[in-house]
Amino acid sequence: MRLFVSVDLDGLAEGVADAQARLPDTGSLRPVDPEGAHVTLKFLGEVDPDRVDTIQGALTTAITDADVSPFEMVVGDFGVFPSLDYISVVWAGVREGGSALTRLHEAVERETTALGFDPEDHEFTPHVTLARMDDARGKEAVQRVVREADPTVGRMDVTEVRLTKSTLTDDGPEYETVARFPLSA
Repeated sequence: MRLFVSVDLDGLAEGVADAQARLPDTGSLRPVDPEGAHVTLKFLGEVDPDRVDTIQGALTTAITDADVSPFEMVVGDFGVFPSLDYISVVWAGVREGGSALTRLHEAVERETTALGFDPEDHEFTPHVTLARMDDARGKEAVQRVVREADPTVGRMDVTEVRLTKSTLTDDGPEYETVARFPLSA
């Protein structure tokens, strides 16, 4: 099973769709399903189902160790990975709540690498993927929107972290919550 650890954007699908609507129709951008929008704290990849209980225990420890209380997150602004010169992902950033997400990421990273998962090879940037760019068609239009637009996706209370199963289909990934980990009050 393919797993990742996330903070889901419950109730912000309309804001995600509005931000996506500001992106140009280049023929090379593939928007993600706004209903599945989330901030990935750690991508685990293909995992033997027999390891799920161990992973859940590690995530319980991570969330406790992070000592993050429920907090407000504001999502907005555009960004890209890896750079404006070569765009593969267009995302909305986290304006408020980024430090809490970073603490959660660091704790999850520590516990999952202790289980043998590969450490991240890049700095954590709290973000919500809006679209993937397949090729350079319309790159200039995307660059212009990313530089000039200042969308606000929305504001939400973050009260939990989720372990999520991702099943790849021809119509895009389908997500299923495997476990929920409430933040300490």
